[in-house]
Amino acid sequence: MADIHTGAPPVQPHLFEAIAQNLLSQGYSVHPGALPQALSEQLYRHSQELPQQQFDPAGIGRDTQHTRSEAIRKDQICWITDDWEAGRHWLTWAGELQTYLNRRLFLGLFSFESHFAHYGPGDFYKRHVDAFRGDANRILSMVVYLNPEWRPEYGGELVLYSDDQDDQGQKITPTLGTIVVFLSEEFPHEVLPAQNDRYSIAGWFRVNTSSALRTDPPR
Repeated sequence: MADIHTGAPPVQPHLFEAIAQNLLSQGYSVHPGALPQALSEQLYRHSQELPQQQFDPAGIGRDTQHTRSEAIRKDQICWITDDWEAGRHWLTWAGELQTYLNRRLFLGLFSFESHFAHYGPGDFYKRHVDAFRGDANRILSMVVYLNPEWRPEYGGELVLYSDDQDDQGQKITPTLGTIVVFLSEEFPHEVLPAQNDRYSIAGWFRVNTSSALRTDPPR
């Protein structure tokens, strides 16, 4: 598969600072259409060109606790690597953000992992958190949307809840280039059923919890 060469994505210090400020003040940050346009379009093209067999049914839990449950989530995922030009450019951009947030917020972020997610019509992901309190692995979650012509009737919004008691949440439309970053332990969230094919990237910045018995991150 040949990606169209677009060059490395630009560093975005103003965006990175806005994300840092939002994380400090409220724990999350939402920026519609903020990913560089060329990178957004390159990732969108690549997500459309990937063979369907490269997507696997998504599960819940990690390592030995990983299992499938279609009652909780029904999307399919494909992990992103630097084997593709689009993947290299995406990981470069995420690495620049990681470096900035470490310098600005002293988070000690050690690694980043991410995957494409495809939600077909009717697919959803029930309310959940990305990391349990005290299980110091995923520190920040990031979602980027890859849907250039998303209509309100398609649904598929991300709903970000402020805490376990919040039953309203903030709805975020999955339009191309929109970036959402939030503290993984703090914000329950869900994906409402989509009525059209919906593509995104989900990623996590992690601290290093490797030991003599366990390599982090596991897959």
